[in-house]
Amino acid sequence: MSELRKFLFDGLPVRGAIVRLTDAWQEVLRRRASNTTAGAYPAPVQSLLGEMTAAAVLMQSGIQFDGALVLQVFGDGPLKLAVVEVQSDLRVRATASLTGPVESGATLAELINQTGQGRCAITLDPARKQPGQQPYQGVVALSDGEEQSFGRMAEVLQHYMRHSEQLDTVLVLAADAQVAAGLLIQRLPVKGEANLAGQAGQSSEGEATEQADTQGQNEDFNRIAHLASTLKREELLTLDIDTVLRRLFWEEGVLTFAPLTGEAGPRFACTCSRERVAQMIRGLGVAEAESILSERENIEVGCEFCGQQYRFDAVDAAQIFAPPGSLPPGSQSVQ
Repeated sequence: MSELRKFLFDGLPVRGAIVRLTDAWQEVLRRRASNTTAGAYPAPVQSLLGEMTAAAVLMQSGIQFDGALVLQVFGDGPLKLAVVEVQSDLRVRATASLTGPVESGATLAELINQTGQGRCAITLDPARKQPGQQPYQGVVALSDGEEQSFGRMAEVLQHYMRHSEQLDTVLVLAADAQVAAGLLIQRLPVKGEANLAGQAGQSSEGEATEQADTQGQNEDFNRIAHLASTLKREELLTLDIDTVLRRLFWEEGVLTFAPLTGEAGPRFACTCSRERVAQMIRGLGVAEAESILSERENIEVGCEFCGQQYRFDAVDAAQIFAPPGSLPPGSQSVQ
């Protein structure tokens, strides 16, 4: 079962979170692989999208925000767009669009930043917008100030958090066909406001506190960040959360919160459904539905986000257009 664990370091201005997405991530891949039109993601795309999914859950878990956090990368290359959406209650969905073949072992730059046009965008879209309110969005290039392409998604997001949000951050991300996982370590702002978190902190410690709040200057964060950076990909993918935390921070005072799992934790959820597709077919009208069925066995509709395919045969279509109370027995051939 997918799990998110948040933790603090006792007496230090450092927080962390670690996530292991198992069933939620496997459902993302299952839906895509079962789509007869699109097919499964190539391994490099699968890895990148999994890392993005784990990162998006970690970032959403660290803010107080009622709405969706949307993480996107887009640019040039065979991967046109990759998107992850995480709601404030940790419902997750993810997708990627391809425009060409992907070479085995393709790097981030080869996938989506071949000519330096790649971008990463993080959007906070409120669930209940006030009149005139616009989503908050931050955008950064997939390369550093010297136009060197980042090699890993973690480097892109660390760059974003440090330069756009002024928060020292270390991310370790990994994904395969079974698990998408990530570890986040972040320096808590002693004073001021973090844009992404939208939370204000107060300081009354004078010049010493100001020094500790300067990026890259906090020795406690630097020490813990170094420990976090020693975590290997294989460890993140195969070890349970308690083991990871114990191995990394056994000399630190780690205060862990209760694990978030099941309906309280990260879980797959897409807004598509068979009922919504049926409403769309009803909107086409009887004549159009019958015209489609005269040419093929089923009306087939795929969700453009998650890839789930919905199929309606002639009996299903009759149910859609039948008056209430006069429905014939339903077909069992769906999906």
